[in-house]
Amino acid sequence: DRGPGGRLLQRFINLSVIAPRCQLLCQGSPWQIGFVSKIRPMGSGTAVPCGLRQEDIIMEKASTEAMTLNVIAHIHTEFPTKFGIPRQSGLVPALRAKIVFEPEYRNPDALRGIEGFSHLWLIWQFSAAVRDTWSPTVRPPRLGGNERVGVFATRSPFRPNAIGLSCVKLESVQHEDGFGDVLIVSGADLMDGTPIYDIKPYLPYADAHPEALGGFAPSPKETIEVKSPPELLQKLPEGQREALLGVLAQDPRPQYQNDPERVYGMSFGGWDVKFRVKDGVLTVLSLAETEHQ
Repeated sequence: DRGPGGRLLQRFINLSVIAPRCQLLCQGSPWQIGFVSKIRPMGSGTAVPCGLRQEDIIMEKASTEAMTLNVIAHIHTEFPTKFGIPRQSGLVPALRAKIVFEPEYRNPDALRGIEGFSHLWLIWQFSAAVRDTWSPTVRPPRLGGNERVGVFATRSPFRPNAIGLSCVKLESVQHEDGFGDVLIVSGADLMDGTPIYDIKPYLPYADAHPEALGGFAPSPKETIEVKSPPELLQKLPEGQREALLGVLAQDPRPQYQNDPERVYGMSFGGWDVKFRVKDGVLTVLSLAETEHQ
């Protein structure tokens, strides 16, 4: 802690943004730092910015960049766990979800004009897949879980940065006491409670490319037939019936499992759903409210 440089380092020791190009901004007191990587005393004869003495600081190039993202909202969906979530957004349009903003971001002005757009991009965190390490290759379920491809050629949640991108349809903006304005969306492929980093409007002229190549996933998987005794579906609230049938038609099983006698279970909107798949037909075996309901 020697000289202004030492005090400056102490003040900004917890700085979370690091970049190779650095800038010192002197705008009164306290000091403000732009991008800082490493701080050391300056040698004699070196020009100093903002009238600082030679003992003050210079910035040296850092080997990595880091950035802190703020969670602006959380989404509430029918999926308390990962199992059963559609593999892409938009595959089950009947699914409804609600985006609730964090208190800091509940200013209604932040949503001004959003209802002029039919669809939105959600930038979010794979909160159940955060890891300290990463692998350059992954095994996509679409390829049966056996073939490895580059992580950047997939939408795998196991990425260097566990960030997801989904396109959803904006159904409405509603005001709720205690939560401010919330967004009601459809077609989401997110787990309940997923943190949202940003929301941007979908622009058809810029974001739609019908001629684009789809690599090893050029089109959606074929859906399967779903059979359920009517008395079971009657247990569900009317708004959940179509959504559940749509989710089951996507065949939630791991794609490398095909045991016709195996009974699978998934949680959906407060219900435990049991089913079996045999000869290309998914049969719902039982529906029961979860215990905490």
